[in-house]
Amino acid sequence: MTLKTNNIRAILNTTIILALFIAFLFNPLSALAMAGSATNFIEFSQSVQNGQADILTGVYVSDVLALPVVQQPYGNAGYVSGNDDEVTQFRMASQFGNVGILAHNHLSGSAFSQLAVGQEVRLVNGDGSVEYFIITEILRYQALQPNSPYSSFSNLDKDETLSTEQMFKRVYFGDRHVTFQTCINAEGNSSWGRLFVIAIPKSEYAGFDRLNHQLVQ
Repeated sequence: MTLKTNNIRAILNTTIILALFIAFLFNPLSALAMAGSATNFIEFSQSVQNGQADILTGVYVSDVLALPVVQQPYGNAGYVSGNDDEVTQFRMASQFGNVGILAHNHLSGSAFSQLAVGQEVRLVNGDGSVEYFIITEILRYQALQPNSPYSSFSNLDKDETLSTEQMFKRVYFGDRHVTFQTCINAEGNSSWGRLFVIAIPKSEYAGFDRLNHQLVQ
C-alpha cells in the first residue's frame, strides 16, 4: 500500500502542475448552441469511427456538443488541442481508470458551461462502441493564487478549500467516471478558476439518484 501511495504521489508531483492547473485558456467566446457540426448521434458516431477499438474518438451530449476526441502525445501531459470543434483526452486520468476531457474555454470548452446535471453523455470509441454516462456534478473553483501552479482552490458553491493534490484526487480519482475540464475566466484573468463536470456510468445512475433523493428527504 505504501509503495502504491508513493507511486501515485510521484506521478502527481511530476505531471500534475502541467496537466491539471496550467493556464489553458484565454478570453472565452460566447458558448455555442451546439459545438460540432453533426446534427444527430448516428451521423456523429459514423464520422468519428476509425476502426480502433478501445480508443476514445468522440463525445456527444444531445443539443450541446458533438466533438471528436484527440489523444495527448506521450510525454506531454499538459497538451490541449488548439483546434476548435475538438477536445483532448487527458491521458493521466486513464491511469486511474477514468476519462478526462480537456478543452480551451475560448474553443470547444465554451460548451462545457452548458452541460447540466441529468444530461446523458455518450463516449464513442473508434470501433463504434459506445459508453453511456449521466452528469451528476458541476464543480466550480476559484484559484486563490491564479498565477501560481501551486494555488489552492476555493469551491464557489460551498465552504471548501482544496490543495492542488486534493483537487486532482477530487476530480480524477474514484470509481469510473468522466470529467470535463476547462478554465473559468473572471475579473480579467484567464486563470481565475476551474470548471469540472462529472458524469458517472448510466448503469449506476438510478441508484445514485435514489440515494440523493433519500439524503434530501
